[in-house]
This record gives sequence, structure tokens and C-alpha cells, in this order.
Amino acid sequence: MSDKTAATMDKIVNLCKARGIIFPGSEIYGGMGNTWDYGPVGVEIKNNVKRAWWKKFVQESDNSFGVDAAILMNSRVWEASGHTSSFTDPKMDCKECKARFRADNLIENHSKGKVNPDVLSNEEMEAYIAEHKVACPNCGKHNWTPIRTFNLMFETSRGVTDESQNKIYLRPETAQGEFVNFLNVQRTTRAKVPFGIAQIGKAFRNEITPGNFIFRTIEFEQMEHQWFCKEGTDTEFYEEYKKKALEFLLCLGFEREHLRYKDHDKLAHYAKSACDIQYLFPIGWQELNGIHNRTNYDLSRHQEFSGRNMFYLDPVTNEKYIPYVVEYSIGADRLMLAVLCEAYDEETLEGGDTRVVMHFHPAVAAYKAAILPLQKNLSEKAKEVAKQLSKKFMITYDEAGSIGKRYRRQDEIGTPYCITIDFETLDNNTVTVRDRDTMSQIRMDIGELAAFIEKSMEI
Repeated sequence: MSDKTAATMDKIVNLCKARGIIFPGSEIYGGMGNTWDYGPVGVEIKNNVKRAWWKKFVQESDNSFGVDAAILMNSRVWEASGHTSSFTDPKMDCKECKARFRADNLIENHSKGKVNPDVLSNEEMEAYIAEHKVACPNCGKHNWTPIRTFNLMFETSRGVTDESQNKIYLRPETAQGEFVNFLNVQRTTRAKVPFGIAQIGKAFRNEITPGNFIFRTIEFEQMEHQWFCKEGTDTEFYEEYKKKALEFLLCLGFEREHLRYKDHDKLAHYAKSACDIQYLFPIGWQELNGIHNRTNYDLSRHQEFSGRNMFYLDPVTNEKYIPYVVEYSIGADRLMLAVLCEAYDEETLEGGDTRVVMHFHPAVAAYKAAILPLQKNLSEKAKEVAKQLSKKFMITYDEAGSIGKRYRRQDEIGTPYCITIDFETLDNNTVTVRDRDTMSQIRMDIGELAAFIEKSMEI
């Protein structure tokens, strides 16, 4: 009997640490405020998630191109984007225990999601917290400072002496790297509008995090795709990318009832429309990715601040215009967490035993197969098979413990297939292939394994 509702954040965190998926950052020094390190299994899963996204939105796209922009950018970029003046969080300090919290998080948690703080001003948030006597989550007292705004960008400096140092920032998003390279990409690829620019990269935000594992961290990885199009076609492309974003998640194995669209109640001043796709995490419905119609705001601002002409000349009609942008943005780490939550399952087997199994899509799983010699004196042949398959896939090898225990270890990291080498293998070159999800077994010739695994990985 399967129980896919059994996932809790504590169970996910414990499994990740026990099985080499994700570890606390700087753990031997006591950790560091919600930073996390991906282990041997986790780094493979995360890389596979990123590869699947890139394949869907760049490789299979008719007119999309990738970039890898620098993390440190000219500080004028962030003036043009508005981050230096308005990229802030509304924070309040508890006067009793000195802990600091985001006012919008306090309201959302207190109201259990019934009140949307995004539509409230700072004064209205203060009034709500006072009227409802919202208590400090740390000490339980109600004694708050007024709301103060804090810029979320990490500051650093460039220069070899104190006198020559200039303030620069760790980027808080990857999108500006796509916008400032619009001219370079269009020129070098000879791309015609509409076309897309995609990027996967690190971003940093100096914000208070609620501690829900890798859901929101100060250092994270974004996967973003900017679609440059002509005004008048933007609404159609916006709806198209809402559909594409959902279809990608379904292809990864998400159940449709665990996903929903949520239009923004409050739009950014430059946005024409904006929508999130939310996922039903163990902590409730939360944003997984966003689709935004950003109009021509970004390229217009960079034209104004850089002095460079950002107009596109249509080679057919000779029209000149600054393209609109439809943005699709998803956090690789947050998607990783959703993939873990969606895959987690506890099954009650015949006889009353329970197994934990991660139902990853084979394309996402860290290892595509585990090679298991039935006995150690079969290890030479088993290692030969492992070496052969590892030329095409990530393969793991395990000869420690009973075959049943080895199956369970692979189930817990989501390995789709366990390939057992037995004495019959030496006679006829066949192996037993066990399916992770059904636990059924079939006999197969070693020469058929690669094609069998490859077919299962199709998305």
C-alpha cells in the first residue's frame, strides 16, 4: 500500500542527509544560516533537473539561445533595474528577544494564508500586526519595532586600496544578464524577433529565510528564459509560456492536482500580467515558478542608463521598436525540493514491512541503474557491466550486504533499475533487471541494457 502523503519536511531533510543528497552547509563548524551543500547523490539529481529544463526550453526551442553572464556586474545595471532603490524587505525587530522577521511572513503565517500581505502597504501591515497582536515566533511576546526596509542585495567592493574601492553587488537575480546581452545575442546569432535568451546561474539575496530547508535560501540557482517579442503578440506568448511551464513539470512526473496557477494580486509597476505556478509542498501551497509579461520596461531602462540603442530593426517590415519580454523564471533549488517531495513515498509491503522509495523520473534520478553482484565472487563480471554502462549513464555499484538491503538503499535514492549479476550471467550473458516502482523483475541480455535504460529516460 502506497502513502504519498507521508512526506514531511523533517522526513525529507533526514533522508537527504542520510543518503548523500543534501547536507547542512559548513556543518563541522555548526552550520551557517540556511545554507546547504549538495552531496554525491543530490548534485546528480540537481544537474539532471537543470539538463531537463535546458533541453526543453533551449535545445528543443526553435529560436532560443543560452548565455552564462557574470555574477558581478556594473553597479549601473542595478540602478537601471531599480534594485538599488526598491529591492527591499519590510522587516520588524522583536524588542524582547531582538529577533528580526519579515512583516509579510508574520501576517501570512498568523492568518494561515487567508490574508495576502502583498496587497498591503507598510502602514497597513503594521496596523494588522497591532490589531491582531501577532506574537514573535521566537519568544511569543508582542512588542515590535516599526517596519523598516532593508535592501536585499549583498554588497562587496572592488579595488586594491580603501581609497580606490567601489561598491558592487552580488546579483540578486540572473535576468539582467539576459537583458544586457540582448544586443550581443541578437547580433551574433542573427536572431529575428521573436527569440529567447536562457540562463542558469547563481543569485544571492540577503533576506531572512523561514528555514524550510532549500525552499528559500540566501544563495540559490535560477533557471530563467526571456522571450523577446513584438508588442501585440506578448499576450499570446504569455499564455503559451504558462502552458509550457506547466507541461514541463508534468513531464518530470508531477501530478496535476499538486499544481495550480495563481495570478498575482499586485503587479509590479512595469508588468502587464504575472502568474505563479504553485506546488502543494508539505508546508502548503507555495510558489514554484513565475511567468511575467514585463513589457519593454527592462530594455528601455537599460537604453536610458547605458546610452546604447536597444531598438530592434525588423528586416522584413523595417519597423524599429524595443521588444516586449515574456519571462519564465524557476528556482533550481526550489524545483529540486518539489521533485524530492513529489517523489517521496512510503509503501507497506506484504508481511507488514515498510519501504521508503523515491519515484524520480529516470531522467532525473542520480543513478540510472545499480549494478549488484549476487555474491562477491561475481564482482569481476559485475564491474565489467558497470564499466560498460557508465560510458553512457551515471551508474552505481554495490556489493555490501544482502540483496534485499541493497534494493532498499537504491529505492531510497530513487535508482530506477537494479541489475543483478548472478551465476546464470556467466553462462548466457543475461542479468535480472528489477524495476524500482513495481519491484517486478525481468531477464535481459546485457547487450540490451543500454537501449532499455535510454528509452526510459525520455521526457
